[in-house]
Amino acid sequence: MLVTAPGYWQLTLGVLASSHALATLAGIWPRSRLLGPNLLRLSASQARAGCVAMTLDDGPHPEVTPQVLDLLDRYHARATFFCVGRKVEEHAEVAREIVRRGHEIGNHTYAHSNAFAFNGPRGMRLEIERGQQAIERITGRLPRLFRAPAGIRSPFLEPVLCRLGLHLTAWTRRGFDTVTADPVRIAQRLTRNLSPGDILLLHDGRSAGNGTGRPAVLEALPRVLEAVARAGLRSAAIDLPSCRER
Repeated sequence: MLVTAPGYWQLTLGVLASSHALATLAGIWPRSRLLGPNLLRLSASQARAGCVAMTLDDGPHPEVTPQVLDLLDRYHARATFFCVGRKVEEHAEVAREIVRRGHEIGNHTYAHSNAFAFNGPRGMRLEIERGQQAIERITGRLPRLFRAPAGIRSPFLEPVLCRLGLHLTAWTRRGFDTVTADPVRIAQRLTRNLSPGDILLLHDGRSAGNGTGRPAVLEALPRVLEAVARAGLRSAAIDLPSCRER
């Protein structure tokens, strides 16, 4: 337009600015579907079965993750762990234990860089592939689910995930346990108006301390699982929806 109709330069710049602003907002809003498919809730079949999904990010952690696994066992719950490839390499036995106990494992990039969304297509592909390779090599499980660091992404991400056979996964609600130490508040955020199909987010790898050094996730998780049980629901690992449900 600037070449063919230079008199409309203000309109042209306005359109460019608006499109860039829309792409930016879509990228920093973790639950947005403007940049491509994004799993925000469980499949219809899992929802009908009375399931919710507990998901845990940023691990595995050598001390916290084993305690989280024990809590999940105590409540007969299954979860999905979005693991950082580098931490999987550092804590291989913990990563293998996640899978051994029947939980799903997802890709949360290799290094969990805060600058991940600023990578180009090649940089994103290398970071995600390296995470895939680390998780599969150590656990024997090739992830099907991917969650971006902090949920922030760019328009380059979806084509990369499509080529790698990965499905972007966000959440229905989050506990903000990386910044809130109060387990009651964390649990309330996750369980208020809880309904079948909800995907809930906590962190086993980077949870705030409660003042005694004990990570908030270890106090909040039992409260959440008890609320799930009281609602007549159960926590299940995320199962991808069938083609008919998409």
